[in-house]
Amino acid sequence: MTPVSLYSPEPARGWLPWGLLAPILLIVFVAAPVLATDGWMQANHFLEPMGAPIGLRGFYALLTIPFALNLLEVLAWVRWVERRPFTTIGLVGPQPLHKFLHGIAIGAGTVSIVVISIWIAGGLQAGGFFAAWRSPMSLMHVVLLLASFVLQAGTEEIIFRGWLLSAVARKFNVAIAVLLVSLAFTFLHYSPHQPLRIVSCSFLFSVFACVWALHAKSIWGVMGWHTGWNWLLSTGFELPVTGIDANLPALLVALRPHGPDLLTGGTEGPEGSVLCSVFFVVAIALMIWRRRAREAAAAAGVGIRTEESP
Repeated sequence: MTPVSLYSPEPARGWLPWGLLAPILLIVFVAAPVLATDGWMQANHFLEPMGAPIGLRGFYALLTIPFALNLLEVLAWVRWVERRPFTTIGLVGPQPLHKFLHGIAIGAGTVSIVVISIWIAGGLQAGGFFAAWRSPMSLMHVVLLLASFVLQAGTEEIIFRGWLLSAVARKFNVAIAVLLVSLAFTFLHYSPHQPLRIVSCSFLFSVFACVWALHAKSIWGVMGWHTGWNWLLSTGFELPVTGIDANLPALLVALRPHGPDLLTGGTEGPEGSVLCSVFFVVAIALMIWRRRAREAAAAAGVGIRTEESP
């Protein structure tokens, strides 16, 4: 095993957790804000007893309150316990805003590819078009949800592909780091009796994000990709994102599931479709091929520009 520093070689001047302890710490980091705020959010009618959000108000609360606390936890841990700069968790490189916005565009484009593929395959039927544009209130919520997903998706990338991936890679190697990060990500997105196709898609989602971060040597782009993916899926098509419906008129086209859950994704939404898993397998393979081609060209003395996209 060859430990590596993924994003920056600067050392940790404090305590870096043992490799196998880091995923457990991450689970604790994620669980603590949820346990601390769950009762309060239920009492204030943001969440149902089983944790589902109540309307848009609950959706906003779910996307912001626990994730903001989670982000503060991890950044404080990196700063005061591990005592390493934030560049070492992937917040590094020039033009971060440009990379983030580019990532949002790619995220919106890739989730559109998945949704359109399911539609063409007969798993979705179209209703109305551009309904959100006829309602200023709906457009306001579309914008507010974008800001909320910036926090939610950005936090997930910082803690998984930023902190955890870099912490484990410094103790083991890149392959083990990707595996442990993806297992932790899948575990935290798992629900009892969840079909295997949904479990596998969560795992592949994480592997895709890990490979992107490794390819780009930063997490700015994949933060944007995750944001754009979640945002357009929840606002563009009146479809659930990770099983949660925003209950907003479609920004693009209202689509209704039609056919077996294997194709449509069922209550999970398009992320539960087998076509989504196929997309991630193909995308991961292409990114790995590009990375190896770049490394081979560099070894041969031919410069290839590092890009912030897959």
